[in-house]
Amino acid sequence: MQGGADIVQSLLPLIVLFAIFYFLVIRPQQKQAKEHKNMIADLKKGDSVITNGGIICEVIKPEDDFIKVKLNEDVAVKVSRDYIAKKIEKNV
Repeated sequence: MQGGADIVQSLLPLIVLFAIFYFLVIRPQQKQAKEHKNMIADLKKGDSVITNGGIICEVIKPEDDFIKVKLNEDVAVKVSRDYIAKKIEKNV
């Protein structure tokens, strides 16, 4: 019986470290990824976004894999949904 208690006692610090790692690192990253995915899914015409390259543009038309954006009045491009960093909230 003593051998079983030794194994549990020796694994307890590893279990505690994993729990701390999970709550401080893994869980917040999962939450942030879920929020980003929802933000990308909710984009609509007229929203301003910033790409991972730092370009600020306006959404013209969300599509399945890409989002058509307007850089200025003359230039419109398609950007992969994976490269949209964040949505800019307009100040009213």
